[in-house]
Parts: sequence; structure tokens; C-alpha cells
Amino acid sequence: MLILQRMCSIFRLGDPEVDHKCWERPEDMKEKRPLTQVNESVPGTEVAAETAAAMASASLVFKTVDSTYASTLLRHAKQLFSFADNNRGSYSENIPEVATYYNSTGYGDELLWAASWLYHATGNQSYLGYLTGENGKLFAQWGSPTWFSWDNKNAGTQVLLSRLTLLGAKRATGDSGLENYRKSAEGVMCGLLPKSPSATSSRTESGLIWVSEWNSLQYPVASAFLAVVYSDYMLTSQTEKLTCGDHSFKPSDLREFAKSQADYVLGSNPMKMSFLVGYGNKYPQYVHHRGASIPVNATTGCSNGFRWLTSPSPNPNVAVGALVGGPFLNETFIDSRNNSMQAEPTTYNSALIVGLLSGLVIPSSDVKSFVNGRRL
Repeated sequence: MLILQRMCSIFRLGDPEVDHKCWERPEDMKEKRPLTQVNESVPGTEVAAETAAAMASASLVFKTVDSTYASTLLRHAKQLFSFADNNRGSYSENIPEVATYYNSTGYGDELLWAASWLYHATGNQSYLGYLTGENGKLFAQWGSPTWFSWDNKNAGTQVLLSRLTLLGAKRATGDSGLENYRKSAEGVMCGLLPKSPSATSSRTESGLIWVSEWNSLQYPVASAFLAVVYSDYMLTSQTEKLTCGDHSFKPSDLREFAKSQADYVLGSNPMKMSFLVGYGNKYPQYVHHRGASIPVNATTGCSNGFRWLTSPSPNPNVAVGALVGGPFLNETFIDSRNNSMQAEPTTYNSALIVGLLSGLVIPSSDVKSFVNGRRL
């Protein structure tokens, strides 16, 4: 994805229909890869706002090690947010060919997500006003817990903004808008804890959060990641309990829930299988992945590469660190390269599992210094 400074345009490389007719290592592809542009005439608010959020958050990471690069990231983040907000329109409506694969249910959550990261990166009160004013009322879904996913960032925004009230940031105390975000974040957490009166019933028999048969692991890993982050905020702010109805829970309860989801992913499940490729003694061998399925010395084109998709042999290459889609509700997994519903890894799954595991390996005693040091 290329972002042009002057035009504030975003380009997407490739075409989903064409790409799905090609089974070839990406690094070997010589076929044409058409460009699709999001701009003022063809708005794609979700894409622009999500990129703005990524750049704003990355600027915090690089701020102390490469201030010049951090400033560049932040400048582009501001430009892209303005572009996304001033040219509202859903990318999957304006570029309908992507709707079959990644159809957006709305762009409001991405706008709030971007504004949240920009506020943390800049401290500019205008972003806070954006979040707590009319846009918050319109898009935040206060009081209605949602699943954190590539398509809906509201739960992530609610947890991120709860940091301001929990850690006592300026203007946070008594701000009704921010309190709405925190209360909504609490609702998300209460829905995740198995012993909470408002616990979600969307779980497998073994306790894995389960929402959708397509890429089922996205939801438990994302939920567990948010639980770790919220527990860190509670520990740092010395918030002893989270109240869910007539029950109360400690930060350690949230971390225990998160650990249960991570343990399931890594092999503590009825299948005794790790869904993280390359980890443990048993993991998927037929991952739906072009590079993993084609031998290193093979010469293929788009069409004749499909013999490797349908090959009965395990993948010759191990896609180490790839997190596949995951189990069905009945806790079964069909290890087949043609089973893209369960055996296809995604970048957003891998990003989530890195965040979750990173949070879990940090001892509770070390959390305070990390959060105060801008570990957001």
C-alpha cells in the first residue's frame, strides 16, 4: 500500500478476483497487479482512517528512537485522518469487488479508532472533542458491547480511552463522554469473564470464545488481548476490582481469562493441536498458504501452481508464526489446504497473537512501569 503525500490517496495492489485465480508464490508473480485508488472521488474512509491509526500509534513507538521518522508518521496520520473524515464513504461500497472478501459494516469505528490514537500521539484536545462529541454519540455504540475485529474497532477504542479515566489524565475525570467509553469497556470485559452475570454464551464447550466459523480464532485472541490491556490499566491505576452486576473481579481474573484463550490456541484443547504454525509437537500441516505449499525449487505460473493446492502431501515449507483460522464450534479442525475457512492464516490474526503473548509474558509486577512508559 502506497500513500502519496500531496494527493492523500491510497492505492491497493492487486485484484481479489484475479488473485484468487492464481496459486503462486507472491515473490515469483510476474502477472499484472492492477492498482485501485481511494481518493476524493472514490472515498474509502475505513482504509484511510485505519492507516492513520496505524501511523499515529507507530509514531509513539519510534518517538524516542527515531524522532524524525516518528514525526513523518504523525504528519501523514493527521493528513489521512482529515482526508478520511472530510471524504466519508465506505471503501467496500465504492470498490464493490472487495465486498465479497472484506465487506465493511461501517466506517465510524475506524474514525474513532484513528482519533483515539491521534489524541494519544499528539495530546491535541480537538481529537478528544471529536471522540466525546457528536461523532462519539453517532459511532461509539456506548453501552452495546461489540467484538473487536478487523471490521469493528469500537471495543479497542473503548479500552484505549478507558486508560484516560483509569490513569487520571487531564480532563478525563468527570468527562461524561470518556466515562461512556470506560463504562462500555467494562461491559466488554464483563462479557468475557466466564463467571460474570453478563458473560457471553458465545463459547465452545471448552471455553474458547467462538463467534464465527470463518477465522474463528480472530475473536478469542482479540478479546484476550483487550483483557490483558485492561487488566494492565487496572493494575497501574491500582483499581482493585471490576464490578459486573453483583459480582466483582480482579485484574488477575482478566489475565486468567486471557491465558485460557492463549493456552487453547497453543494446544490446550480437545484436539491437542497448536493452531500457531511451527509451535508445539502438533500443528496444521496443510496451511492454506501459497508460499508454504509450493516447494522452493518449483517453477510455477498462476494456473499450474494449483497442483500444489490440491497436492495430498503436507506443506514442504513451514509458515512459522502463522495463526490459522481455527476450530469449528464443535471443536473440530479439518487440516486441509482447500479448507480456507479453518486453515488460512491472516496477518491480523498474527498481529493479535503477538500482542496477546507479549502482554502475558510481562509479570504483573512489571506492568506499572510499562504502562506509565506509554505501553498503550
